[in-house]
Amino acid sequence: MTPPLAPPGWSRWLVPPAALSVHLSIGQAYAWSVFKPALESALDLSGTQSALPFQLGIVMLGLSAAFGGTLVERNGPRWAMTVALCCFSSGFLLAALGAATEQYWLIVFGYGFVGGIGLGIGYISPVSTLIKWFPDRPGMATGIAIMGFGGGALIASPWSAQMLESFGADSTGIAYAFLVHGLVYAVFMSLGVLLVRVPAPGYRQSESAGPAAPPAAGSLISTAQVSARSAVRTPQFWCLWVVLCMNVTAGIGILEKAAPMITDFFTGTSAPVSAAAAAGFVALLSAANMAGRIGWSSTSDLIGRKNVYRVYLGVGALMYLLIAQFGDSSKPLFILCALVILSFYGGGFATIPAYLKDLFGTYQVGAIHGRLLTAWSTAGVLGPLIVNWVADSQEEAGRSGAGLYSLSFSIMIGLLVVGFVANELVRPVHPRHHVPAPEEATDDEPVSEKQHSA
Repeated sequence: MTPPLAPPGWSRWLVPPAALSVHLSIGQAYAWSVFKPALESALDLSGTQSALPFQLGIVMLGLSAAFGGTLVERNGPRWAMTVALCCFSSGFLLAALGAATEQYWLIVFGYGFVGGIGLGIGYISPVSTLIKWFPDRPGMATGIAIMGFGGGALIASPWSAQMLESFGADSTGIAYAFLVHGLVYAVFMSLGVLLVRVPAPGYRQSESAGPAAPPAAGSLISTAQVSARSAVRTPQFWCLWVVLCMNVTAGIGILEKAAPMITDFFTGTSAPVSAAAAAGFVALLSAANMAGRIGWSSTSDLIGRKNVYRVYLGVGALMYLLIAQFGDSSKPLFILCALVILSFYGGGFATIPAYLKDLFGTYQVGAIHGRLLTAWSTAGVLGPLIVNWVADSQEEAGRSGAGLYSLSFSIMIGLLVVGFVANELVRPVHPRHHVPAPEEATDDEPVSEKQHSA
């Protein structure tokens, strides 16, 4: 499939809605928990078993983004969005068949494996294109799209719950809900497929769009280009891998256990937290996650990527320290610190593509981003494991309330410090990794492998 070139006069502001149509759809993954109680009841599953489709989906997201990134760069965003549409929607259709026949392995395979491939390819599909359309504001551009992934659950959660209420929470009702999801998301994602365009060779931001943002003092912005193959051989890539992994681990540490955590912190106090209030807290965290993706990534265009990650990691560690020391004595302080941490969690996802563009250039930045997302897969296992294992061990030791989380919060502070140090070690890429990037090269005209290894 040939990447569709934008005709003269095409507005670059039509590209973010195309990206949003995909990211708002695949962002449904964060709403999987809505189906867990129904699946457990209808198919007699444990909580661990009902989480398998989501866990496999996140693993496949990282793997497909890593291994499919080069294909996305080669074939362009329309091809990638089409593959994402087919896989994500087919995953729901297979899951519907599995629910209807009460074959849980088919739900895991459909939603987790096939749908997970759609998650990974869909997640990285617009990144390179957006950066090329918005060379003056790469952080803002990727933030708009990736904000959709964080906000998709805000739409999917009540929608899925309403379908289960209408169709029923038995296996047949779940099958109908999966079927509707697959069909509706196919239509919605097709809007992005039809709308997306790549800039013509030699595209430069028009003067009417405003002046390009000047590089921040001490910035790492480079005009050189680095291939994906060369990028993974640089210390800069692995420093950013550690940075992203530590930041995501810290955010997931709260997000994954948000409702029981705030309930435990204030159990036995004069102001206990009800189940409804805990659910409201989770919704607030989702909003902070979504707002951080556009807010902090746009801020990075002004203060520089390295500086904004100093904020994520340094201030994030301070927020964890405040919760550990004073969180159980002040509900507003606990909520405020958690919201800040989750805004950093979302901002970290949205800012990393622009950080990669600064260091490695626009050539194959989507493929490099895909490889870096393996840090997300690692953090998706590491964060919940730390918080849940520590909480269980502390409970066995006879502790309760905030004491269940003190040790895990200390571990999170240490991880954020590790991430902070890794960010400080980031330096401009050595010229030996640079490759020539012909002016006529586009997504479907990659530099030869000989140039890659130059």
